[in-house]
Amino acid sequence: MNHLRLEIICWSCLLIAMAVSTEAASVWKLPTAQMVYEDLEKCRQESLEEDAATLRCLVKKLGLWTDESGYNARRIAKIFAGHNQMEELMLVVEHCNRKEQDTSHLDDWAFLAYRCATSGQFGHWVKEFMSQKEVER
Repeated sequence: MNHLRLEIICWSCLLIAMAVSTEAASVWKLPTAQMVYEDLEKCRQESLEEDAATLRCLVKKLGLWTDESGYNARRIAKIFAGHNQMEELMLVVEHCNRKEQDTSHLDDWAFLAYRCATSGQFGHWVKEFMSQKEVER
């Protein structure tokens, strides 16, 4: 009987954890260029203008980075879904994440993985995305 009770508790905990993670995942929204610029300014002030720290702060605020797993390739791909290359973009981001992973130097990891991922076509897409704010003005 105790074994059954323990099993029910374990399954209940698992279901609660799944519900919480599903809810957290559904809360994330696609960032706009305006949001990026606003968060970027806050991060510059917080990190005293240091590039790697500013970048990590920004991508954390945008929900695109965790210190445990680095960049969230799926979320990044959703931002650039209009280019119809989501799978390829996810592969690039995941590759760069693994290549540059360094959990003892998180700012450097974020910066080097970003630089790796944006060294090709994705870098042009980022510039295009950021120029949207200038067009809105």
